[in-house]
Amino acid sequence: MRTALVIGTGLIGTSAALALAGRGVTVHLTDHDPAQAHTAAALGAGTDEAPEGPVDLAVVAVPPAHVAATLADAMGRGIARAYIDVASVKGGPRRELEALGCDLTAYIGTHPMSGKERSGPLAATADLFEGRPWVLTPTRDTDTEVLNLALELVALCRAVPVVMDADAHDRAVALVSHTPQLVSSMVAARLADADETAVRLCGQGIRDVTRIAASDPRMWVEILSANPGPVADVLTGVAADLEETVQALRALQSADDDKRRGGADGIEDVLRRGNAGRERVPGKHGTAPAAYEVVAVLISDSPGELARIFADAGRAGVNIEDVRIEHATGQQAGLVQLMVEPSAAPGLMDSLRERGWSIRR
Repeated sequence: MRTALVIGTGLIGTSAALALAGRGVTVHLTDHDPAQAHTAAALGAGTDEAPEGPVDLAVVAVPPAHVAATLADAMGRGIARAYIDVASVKGGPRRELEALGCDLTAYIGTHPMSGKERSGPLAATADLFEGRPWVLTPTRDTDTEVLNLALELVALCRAVPVVMDADAHDRAVALVSHTPQLVSSMVAARLADADETAVRLCGQGIRDVTRIAASDPRMWVEILSANPGPVADVLTGVAADLEETVQALRALQSADDDKRRGGADGIEDVLRRGNAGRERVPGKHGTAPAAYEVVAVLISDSPGELARIFADAGRAGVNIEDVRIEHATGQQAGLVQLMVEPSAAPGLMDSLRERGWSIRR
């Protein structure tokens, strides 16, 4: 791949362009808002000047509702040897292209499983896709050269290719991406009119659950409008669990011992099923999640403190597998939770104490 055209310079399009440009590909940028394409070009993602002839690959990075029309226009003008889109739904756009009579041999639907709560070119980074799954949905009609160019794009972005059927992909993202967005937003919506005293009690749990609720509503309306059926199917199951959980909680208020026991059993069932589901979420390096020991350290909110604790852990010869920071409300301090192998935890705690750190259990 020597040349590429990125159509749509939001977060995903600009991030892909930055990755390609950084690896020697000549990237042309276009957007319905020329100022946005100019911004992406200024960031080093390529040039907003039109290519002189057909490019090797056209990357369509527009909202799902506009994918088919944008692809059909690009194909009609013959601007590339191969065409891909990076929308978060795959079945609908492909069927729209078929209905428009487009030649699908030169097209493959793709979806990089990466993103941020922020959108637009200023949020883009060249390493956005590194180590992340990038779904490819070829059909029997897909030309081998087109598939190879798509795989080259994935490799240049340092992502991990995953081949799936388009409709299977849409059902999968309904479960692991689209429904979590809605559920996160529903929980966060409870905070909008909550008493200020209650909001001040927010801890790490509510921050974890509502993190993605900060996403752009307009963008998510477009995504969900393109995949409503599979998302509704998943939410139907969630709604059934919610109803059963509500009934179990009501039973815990009963004066009848049997009803209370039944309520407790119902709550325990949903929590245990949650444990089982959580255990299936891939952990570090895509493997099954490991059982790490948490070493919690009190840390002040001062420049250099994080670097110092990581350096001290390194001096102790301990690899930090993961890290979380729990901020203390109203204080210039917080807890750094260092996740380490269980066998390494005692030595790390001793070493950090010797260096003056305050360990919390």
